[in-house]
Amino acid sequence: MKILVTGGAGFIGSAIIRHIINNTQDKVVNLDKLTYAGNLESLISISGSQRYAFEQVDICNADELKRVFAEHQPDAVMHLAAESHVDRSIDGPAEFINTNIVGTYHLLEVARQYWQKLDDVSKQQFKFHHISTDEVYGDLEGTTDLFTETTSYAPSSPYSASKASSDHLVRAWQRTYGFPTIITNCSNNYGPYHFPEKLIPLVILNALDGKDLPIYGKGDQIRDWLYVEDHGRALYKVVTEGQVGETYNIGGHNEKQNIEVVKTICQILDELQPQVNDVTYETLITFVKDRPGHDLRYAIDASKIATDLGWTPEETFESGIRKTVQWYLDNLDWCRRVQDGSYQRERLGANA
Repeated sequence: MKILVTGGAGFIGSAIIRHIINNTQDKVVNLDKLTYAGNLESLISISGSQRYAFEQVDICNADELKRVFAEHQPDAVMHLAAESHVDRSIDGPAEFINTNIVGTYHLLEVARQYWQKLDDVSKQQFKFHHISTDEVYGDLEGTTDLFTETTSYAPSSPYSASKASSDHLVRAWQRTYGFPTIITNCSNNYGPYHFPEKLIPLVILNALDGKDLPIYGKGDQIRDWLYVEDHGRALYKVVTEGQVGETYNIGGHNEKQNIEVVKTICQILDELQPQVNDVTYETLITFVKDRPGHDLRYAIDASKIATDLGWTPEETFESGIRKTVQWYLDNLDWCRRVQDGSYQRERLGANA
């Protein structure tokens, strides 16, 4: 099978591509605009594979999308290309509307037109897998409920609203045109190659630099944490075995308050990379003003994907977070190149 992965140079996209190349015989076409969060260095380990190809394309460019589909003839699409950082969506929502909604529309239309021209067998096998977020469901504050596949949408931020909009487009294309779509909604991912603006890598790198570890509000926001390589396995399960028209929630079964996550990282760093003066990294924790519209709790019920497709996460939070901290300690060069922007400068120079 040949799979077109949009956003494949991003955190989750690169994880699914590494999984496919390393664990299957399938081929991958990585389509990525290479915004600030796209980093081809996350794919160096598989970039030499004859089953891997890269296309630097913006999903808002319909003509280029048509060229890619015509040249590569994919059997499935895994759509991960998106602007995804909540804080950035609050400061500048326009890019989120453009990429997450308009871009998804262009991709759906080009993919649908390509699909309609396939022979009957290929048309029957084709799938469009849209990868989304649990944030579309809103806030579970004050309840012990979990998000299920039928939970009503109630997005709180420009980011989650734009992802909810893209989910609705995907369902509409399935209902109206019979286009073979599947949606997955995942909880918070963490693991290797995570862009340093996100909570876990930010805390690790700030701690190593002796900088403040900023925590929004009281740090009592609860998230369900999913190790990115577990997510990659789940996504491949869905695109190969999932039922068209279905939605699958993917979670890690690891509800943790943000303050718990930060303190756990500090404790692991105290063990693996103690400060010279043996002062605990927890002394660097600083509480800052909460962001607008900050949801208190997300939690996923992932029983459907376990029952229907046989997927459950392999990593506990304790095992996954330890692997993650160790990976950052072992790959500080990758981190520094992201932090100082040199990964972008070299890329821009190569493409000039």
